[in-house]
Amino acid sequence: MSIRLRDLIKAVRACKTAAEEREVIAKESAALREAFREQDQSYRHRNVAKLMYIHMLGYHTHFGQMETLKLIAGSGFPEKRMGYLGLMILLDERQEVLMLVTNSLKMDLNNQKNGYIVGLALVALGNICSTEMARDLAPDVEKLMDPASPPYIRKKAALCAIRVVKKVPELLDQFVTKAADLLNDRNQAVVLCGVTLMLQILELDGTLVDKYRPTVPSLCRILRSLLQSGVSPEHDIGGITNPFLQVKLLRLLRLLGRGHAESSDAMSDILAQVASNIEANRNAGNAILYECVQTIMGIESIGGLRVLAINILGRFLSNKDNNIRYVALNTLAKVVSVDTQAVQRHRATIVECVKDADVSIRRRALELVYSLVNEGNIRTLTKELLDYLAVSDTEFKPDLTAKICMLIQRFAPDRRWYLDQLLAVMIQAGAYVKDEVARTMLVHLTSTPDLQAYATRAFYRALVSNVDGAAPTLLRAAVWVIGEYGEMLLPSMGGPLLEGEAPMAVSDAEVVSLLETVLRRHRSEPVAVEHVLTAAMKLTARLPAQVARLKTLIARFTTSAQLEGQTRSCEYGKIFGHERIRPQLLERMPALDEAEYLRTNNLEGPPSAPGSAAPSSGGARRANGASSGGALVTAANTAASASAATKAHTGSDLIAGLDVLGVGGGGGVPAASKTLVDDLHQLDALLDGVPAAAPLAAAVAPAPPVVTDDLLNLLDVGLGPSPAAATPTPIADPMASILGGTLTPMAAPAAAVAPPVPLVATATAASPSAPTIVAWQQHGLIVTFTLVKHPANPACTDILAITTNNNPTDITDFTMQVAVPKFMQIKLEPASGSLLTARGGAVTQKMVINNTQHGVKPLVMRLRIIFNSASGQSVEELAEVANFPPGF
Repeated sequence: MSIRLRDLIKAVRACKTAAEEREVIAKESAALREAFREQDQSYRHRNVAKLMYIHMLGYHTHFGQMETLKLIAGSGFPEKRMGYLGLMILLDERQEVLMLVTNSLKMDLNNQKNGYIVGLALVALGNICSTEMARDLAPDVEKLMDPASPPYIRKKAALCAIRVVKKVPELLDQFVTKAADLLNDRNQAVVLCGVTLMLQILELDGTLVDKYRPTVPSLCRILRSLLQSGVSPEHDIGGITNPFLQVKLLRLLRLLGRGHAESSDAMSDILAQVASNIEANRNAGNAILYECVQTIMGIESIGGLRVLAINILGRFLSNKDNNIRYVALNTLAKVVSVDTQAVQRHRATIVECVKDADVSIRRRALELVYSLVNEGNIRTLTKELLDYLAVSDTEFKPDLTAKICMLIQRFAPDRRWYLDQLLAVMIQAGAYVKDEVARTMLVHLTSTPDLQAYATRAFYRALVSNVDGAAPTLLRAAVWVIGEYGEMLLPSMGGPLLEGEAPMAVSDAEVVSLLETVLRRHRSEPVAVEHVLTAAMKLTARLPAQVARLKTLIARFTTSAQLEGQTRSCEYGKIFGHERIRPQLLERMPALDEAEYLRTNNLEGPPSAPGSAAPSSGGARRANGASSGGALVTAANTAASASAATKAHTGSDLIAGLDVLGVGGGGGVPAASKTLVDDLHQLDALLDGVPAAAPLAAAVAPAPPVVTDDLLNLLDVGLGPSPAAATPTPIADPMASILGGTLTPMAAPAAAVAPPVPLVATATAASPSAPTIVAWQQHGLIVTFTLVKHPANPACTDILAITTNNNPTDITDFTMQVAVPKFMQIKLEPASGSLLTARGGAVTQKMVINNTQHGVKPLVMRLRIIFNSASGQSVEELAEVANFPPGF
């Protein structure tokens, strides 16, 4: 005979090893099998109880499943109670033996003598109901929801109906009216179950919301009665009447009021009462207030009600409980787009949360701050974020630095402030500043002559004070600026100081000494050496008194073990033998087309510089709380800078290809003259007989430049191709090598090499019937979308995504994931591969998007691009694509 359940539990607890426990369980299982074979009815309920305990310990109990069915078939309540408990624990809806209990459940659901047996059957059905059982027993469950049934039965029937409609959604219509009728019950438990069933019905079929909207007055009446103290003492929790029912009612009101102004007006008064009367000193009150805020922001509420809701979240931010603060930040991040001005009132508290000890709160607060920034508060918020950046944790600095840089680029009030703040970020956290940020800053600097002297002095001060510990980004940017505009450091050539700028007296010898110091301190960094050599070569044309010293500095690396540094040193040294054309070779970099650069690289920039740049027609910068514009970039005036971008290449821009910017350029083409012919002859001699230009007639005619990703060298930056062969092409990331490019070895004479055509040009050349857009371009990769409308269904768009690698190295493990809003459906086919070979390797991927709100909302999507660079580093980028042509 087996032992009692209590003795079995004691024996298991007394086991010191797993082997002893298995031995006890095996012995008891054998005794249970023997009892089941003997049909021992007197102890059957006790044996099933022990079987459930063994099952909870993780041992097999399939041999006793039939015993639970025998207990359910019994006539007494104790046997049925143990049988249904065993049924819910030992079986699940996937087991075939469950079908044998359907008849017993039907009989118990119709039991007229004992309501508790009916309750047992409803609980069991609500827990393990299968699809077949739901279809067979749904009429019985529906009948038990009638007002004639006791409240105890009605509430359990409503809960059971939730399981039934989940399993068989086509049975929804049977319970729509029954669920609404439960709102008139006096029993709060029945009302709670009815509201829960209504929520489930609306979740399964949102079109039924119109049938439930007439119940809004009844829901408001129930919620108003719950706000009165002492209404139902048995449901009181911490001084609040039935908070569970209040939360469910608020959730249902949110669904009924969404997008319906009349229903929203009907519930506005009660929502204001809930927000004003509920105390937030206990968790129950906080839960109701949180749900109330969600409801207010989810319906068509008036502005005053939304301000009240956001003020509640502001109080949550002052709570000591981190969970409540996190919930408040998370909710504010969702509602900031609805009422930005109301959230702005709590800006100081949100900024304080950025300094919280909890990393999850810090990250949430930082995302919210990013949403709050606009042109009006950018100065204050940036100062506070920079102050925190200096003391923040190391693991938090990358995210914080990236966010600060994005805010500065997007909302900078003027270019001087933009330059000062980015320089401050580079000084404090330069190791975390992305190369794209520094490249964009230098692009803007080249097109802002009024700030070039100021920027040179600022970078000189920063490099002098941080020469030992300068981060790579600061070091490369400062050396480039000094090499390009170094003569402006001299008091006689720098022009007047700007307002608030400290005076500085620098000699040309000190400028060269700084470069020598950088070489000594960073000699082991190849990229730093390359930048210093190019800057030194540039300065030979800007600081004539220091030519001998700079020439010696460059000559040191003619025998360097660093191949790139040795190449630059040797090639630069050769230029000194041609003094007549050296000043022309070392002319300053031309201003780039800011609008084209920003648009091509999907970047953002500061406001336009007076006289040199203006906002492009591509869109306006978004101002949080200031305007509703959705454009991503502020571009420069394309007309003002296009002249520099379309000037022909001459011998004067030869050295520009050696510059760290990695882009050709120079002045316009001079008129044909004997001097130009002599200069070209010297250029031929410099290139050891390689022709530097086409015939004179072609050389003097203007020809548009062709600029690629690659850092051009001496042999592929000369005069451009003849006008007959050259065609204007857009610039494809010409700044890709500002912060560390290498010279490209010669492949063929410049005059014999056809100009490369960027992928952007290929994309824009697509036929009007299949337009092509640039969806994303960074890291030397470009993703283009070719769009084709489905002929039978204009809401469907076929998209062919082509990813091209313009880098000199292979890209591996490339994947692209696409996400669209809920009102769109997407079918994404597998990509053609994951390897992008160097210089032109491509991967294609097809997708089909169905825009259910075509004509109302345009196409928009987000991309998640992951790949491994040549160094093995994993790169992940997120981008939003919203530049689809009209009609898509």
